[in-house]
Amino acid sequence: MKTLLQFCPSFTPVVKLPVHDRKGVIGKVKRWSNVKLKAVNNEKDGVLLGAEKDESGSIVGFQYLSKSPAAADDAKVSSSHDIISNNEEEVIVDGDLAESTPTKVTYNIVFVTSEAAPYSKTGGLGDVCGSLPIALAARGHRVMVVTPRYLSGGPSDKKFASAVDLDCRIKVSCSGGVQDVAFFHEYRAGVDWVFVDHPSFHRPGNPYGDAYGAFGDNQFRFTLLCHAACEAPLVLPLGGFTYGEKCLFLANDWHAGLVPVLLAAKYRPYGVYKDARSIVVIHNLAHQGVEPASTYSNFGLPPEWYGALGWVFPTWARTHALDTGEAVNILKGAIVTADRILTVSQGYSWEITTPEGGNGLDELLTSRKTVVNGITNGIDINEWNPSLDEHIPSHYSLDDLTGKIECKIALQRELGLPVRPDVPLIGFIGRLDYQKGIDIILSGAQDLLQDDVQFVMLGSGEKQYEDWMRATEATFKDKYRGWVGFNVPISHRITAGCDILLMPSRFEPCGLNQLYAMRYGTIPVVHGTGGLGDTVKTFNPFADEGKGEGTGWAFKPLTRESMLDALWIAIETYRKHKPSWAGLMKRGMERDYSWDNAAVKYEEVFKWAFIDPPYVS
Repeated sequence: MKTLLQFCPSFTPVVKLPVHDRKGVIGKVKRWSNVKLKAVNNEKDGVLLGAEKDESGSIVGFQYLSKSPAAADDAKVSSSHDIISNNEEEVIVDGDLAESTPTKVTYNIVFVTSEAAPYSKTGGLGDVCGSLPIALAARGHRVMVVTPRYLSGGPSDKKFASAVDLDCRIKVSCSGGVQDVAFFHEYRAGVDWVFVDHPSFHRPGNPYGDAYGAFGDNQFRFTLLCHAACEAPLVLPLGGFTYGEKCLFLANDWHAGLVPVLLAAKYRPYGVYKDARSIVVIHNLAHQGVEPASTYSNFGLPPEWYGALGWVFPTWARTHALDTGEAVNILKGAIVTADRILTVSQGYSWEITTPEGGNGLDELLTSRKTVVNGITNGIDINEWNPSLDEHIPSHYSLDDLTGKIECKIALQRELGLPVRPDVPLIGFIGRLDYQKGIDIILSGAQDLLQDDVQFVMLGSGEKQYEDWMRATEATFKDKYRGWVGFNVPISHRITAGCDILLMPSRFEPCGLNQLYAMRYGTIPVVHGTGGLGDTVKTFNPFADEGKGEGTGWAFKPLTRESMLDALWIAIETYRKHKPSWAGLMKRGMERDYSWDNAAVKYEEVFKWAFIDPPYVS
């Protein structure tokens, strides 16, 4: 308690509740997690709570108990109380002992991320860290998200307007000095959103750079984030209680990669966080946070831990004859020290253990493959809902698809294409770069556009591809439109109005556009890699007694010919086999893309993380 008062003068000590005797009842409790709890004595609709005690016999937490079938199903997935804890609690209801009920284990979860929507977002990472915490909180977990407080001096600063200064300052030793770091907090959607505040996060641009390129001090900025994230559960009395030491840290990508290293090197050797666990979540292995070896001293780590982050570039990647290739790799350190490793799809979890997909870390990941798992991302089913979408001109659903035809006609009108509801309309949404397979599209577009089709592309990126889009539009005025840039409303209208969505990515850790497309009854044609191969199953018209199965087409290998073959089959199915096409749409729209579905799978990995002992050197 003395430490908390020292760091946070405004912190009010919390008096621990005494444990009731066998005939007592659990009284009313202030907010411990994201749910307002009721007393269970004589309240039939209350939440049943099992008290969790520390060694002194004081209540330190509660676990939710229920007799409902739904809760019992959840318990099958995530209940491991008998394994994780030897404490068996008894619940008193109306003065009598309740029958034994499966206990759903809840966790104190700390997300550490460089971006989280709606506060900051440049891509899928922001979507995940803005949605998954809410889904987990809704399932009874206490969830904190630690992310920088980016201020640019523009309108985007309003996103942080509801966050209040916690009046809690810590000092972080790194980069040869001591930095003062502050915390801001907003409690929203059952989640504690904690914003790390430091002058290095206050500048124009996106979280990583500006028009001139990546910021030169990104290593320093995200080192601060990681140090602050490790301190936050110990010093911030959110809702009157700190999260404490028994936390589960989810470190997202290299920006948060120092968190598991710090736990192993600076905390556990001194008995702190000995019961905590860390999971590194890899959203894109291509980004690893590699800097010169001389920058190791900036991390504030003991010298003997250099080996965990030490990295040597292969000979072919070195810049000159005297270059030894020595560097530090933050993501490598996270992979070495994390208790478990997650990727954003099952397919990607395998690909990163291969030389082709491992980006130089495949051997290390293979050595730890017993703790590597993949879970496909969910999507915001409220934002992406064709029956409610505010960005599309007509709403529709699985029961009434009339609105989809109207969306197609409206899109053709908006883009100046001939209004032809019968013509196959193909769409592409994404960055114009090598990873997204734009060169494959470029090589096959001439042949594709010789057919009676229309093709719409939305995206920005390399100038050569932006120029190609403009030139192609001039050549095929009645068949092609290219929208250079990115626009959220038009991305919704393309998703709703197109018949086919093309995604020929070279690699795709998860991919979200194919999930949006299927939810809107738009059929994806994708390269069968990573999350694309996991989520899009190739159409088989002969399966299920001729009713067919599959939700699209996943082609391999990634060549112009394979892509065009898949597109021809899709186009012919659209034109000549309407019942089969309707089945494809139906199966895609019926699938569960919610974050709650993904959250159940995350809970299973959380359980595994606590079964094994934490990483120690």
